[in-house]
Amino acid sequence: MKIDFREAKSIITKSNIPSIDFVINPYTGCQHGCIYCYAEFMIRFTGHKGDKWGQFLDIKTFDFNKIKPKKYDGKKILLSSVTDPYLPLEKKYQNTRKILEKLVGTSAEISILTKSKLVVRDIDLFKKFERIRVGISINTLNDEFARVIERAASKPTERLDAVKKVSEAGIETYVFISPFFPEITDFKAIIEEAVDYTDKFSFENLNFRPHNVPRIMKTVKEHYPNLILKYKEIQKDRAYWDILEDEIIKYCEMNKLNYEIHFHHGGFSKS
Repeated sequence: MKIDFREAKSIITKSNIPSIDFVINPYTGCQHGCIYCYAEFMIRFTGHKGDKWGQFLDIKTFDFNKIKPKKYDGKKILLSSVTDPYLPLEKKYQNTRKILEKLVGTSAEISILTKSKLVVRDIDLFKKFERIRVGISINTLNDEFARVIERAASKPTERLDAVKKVSEAGIETYVFISPFFPEITDFKAIIEEAVDYTDKFSFENLNFRPHNVPRIMKTVKEHYPNLILKYKEIQKDRAYWDILEDEIIKYCEMNKLNYEIHFHHGGFSKS
């Protein structure tokens, strides 16, 4: 892992994500090495031409005292959009914690999304915010398969334990079932594991891009060879995602769950 320090002009930036006003990415790059990651496009904007996504991390340097919490009152802030706020090196450099400490006092709606058990470290800080929710991203309960597709992220069992601890501390939580691997992700099993200690479930399908399709197909072929033809069919016929969405809606409605679906209709990118 190539580690560097780079001064950031700003640390809280306007968002292009619908319903989110600002995003905070405490780091550039990511350590998790997820095979399905679609944030690889960021390389062209970060001065890492020739580097591979998942093999470098820039620790952003910034005068955190410049953060004015009242400036974001009434807004929606996401940590994070193209990195994880609780990467392994967060334990050492603590950019996420430093940022949260300076945001205390805002009435902004803060949403945290992570694949890391480290999130429990900041429960004391979460309690200081008026409006905050903490979520984990998960797509399988199989720790071994998760290690293949999300090399350096916490195990699914550890993530579920983390969100349980956050919930028990009285903080709103959510579970983001993402990305949805066709015929592999068992969303019902994940819901059953988490339903007692989460307030909401969200769903997102695989965001296929030209750079990650070969990795995904290779992984499916190696670990679920009986599904490779199915994946190729889905790549040609995107109706699968519509059928799946209907199934999710019916299940959530039947069980009176609070849910939200963020499917990219088509699933496989047209590009």
